[in-house]
Amino acid sequence: MSEILVRLERLIVERKAALAADPALAETSYVARQLAKGRLRIARKLGEEATETVIAALAEPDDALVGEAADLLFHLLLLLADREIALAEVLAILERREGISGIEERKGRAP
Repeated sequence: MSEILVRLERLIVERKAALAADPALAETSYVARQLAKGRLRIARKLGEEATETVIAALAEPDDALVGEAADLLFHLLLLLADREIALAEVLAILERREGISGIEERKGRAP
C-alpha cells in the first residue's frame, strides 16, 4: 500500500477526532470542514470528484486525469473515515480478489 494513502488516512482520522473536540477546527482545516458538513455532503463531493475524473479521462490531458484521480482517492478516504471504515478493509478485499478473474469473482457475489 502506498505510504501516502496511509498518512492521509491517519491525518483524516486525527482531524475527525480533533473536530469532535473542537468544532472551530473546521474554520482552518479542509479535512475538518468537509467532515463537519456531514456524510451526505461528503458523499456528494465524492460523486463530483468521480464525475470530474470521468470527464478528465475522456476529454482532458493525462495530467488533468492524474489530478482528478488524486482528488477522487482523497475524497474516498474522507468518506471511509466518516463511516469509520479502515482503508485496510478495502485493501483486504482487493487482495482477496487478486488473481481471480473479474468475471469469475462477480459470479461468486450474492445477487
